[in-house]
Amino acid sequence: MSVDPVGSTNGASSNEPVFKPQGSEQAYLDYNAFLMLFMESLKSQDPTDPLDTAEYMGQLAQFSAVEQSTKTNTHLTSMLQQHSINQANNLIGATVEVPNADGTETTTGVIKSVQILTDGSIATLEDGTKVALVPGIEISRPPADPQPEADA
Repeated sequence: MSVDPVGSTNGASSNEPVFKPQGSEQAYLDYNAFLMLFMESLKSQDPTDPLDTAEYMGQLAQFSAVEQSTKTNTHLTSMLQQHSINQANNLIGATVEVPNADGTETTTGVIKSVQILTDGSIATLEDGTKVALVPGIEISRPPADPQPEADA
């Protein structure tokens, strides 16, 4: 009696490559690719002619450098995101003056909210106008009113 093999439940072959989106995973994939290549080179060494110690240490140093740069990039990305959020928070309530394309007119208003995008930020003014925060705009705050002194 013959038995048919059971296929996978999702219909995909286990030999098919899995594609992941480009982006933050890209550095992780490069790191893993380096690790896999490094391990394969160690596996395929000829035991009768081992790798030179200096070359081996150089590869370990490269491995360590790749790992550290991956961690640094992750932390730097996080810091930049937090910096963008802090900057956007500081803009709320500020007055913005945006010249139009030909420079003959300007749009002025108070920033109500800021939307942070990957390629820049967009401010929404109190009147609902959306303004791209790009070079050439002027952002200001009115001077702070001095606190009245209390009579004792």
